[in-house]
Amino acid sequence: MVNIWTSSEAAAKNLQITELRLSNLRENGLLKPGIHWKSSPYGQKKPWKPKALYNIKMCKKLINNLYLEENDNIAA
Repeated sequence: MVNIWTSSEAAAKNLQITELRLSNLRENGLLKPGIHWKSSPYGQKKPWKPKALYNIKMCKKLINNLYLEENDNIAA
């Protein structure tokens, strides 16, 4: 079985954005829990700030849609 969840570092690199941008998308509610990201079950020393794991495929779909919407607004 292929694991679809990956670290924020690997996800940001694959999506060609910074980890900060990825985190901002999550914190601002654009990336939805359980769909785009989930809390990592490994080594939670800080329960109030768990590490996130990302579904690159779903994140890429959302980011591409956001990019298309931004370009549509600029062209209008």
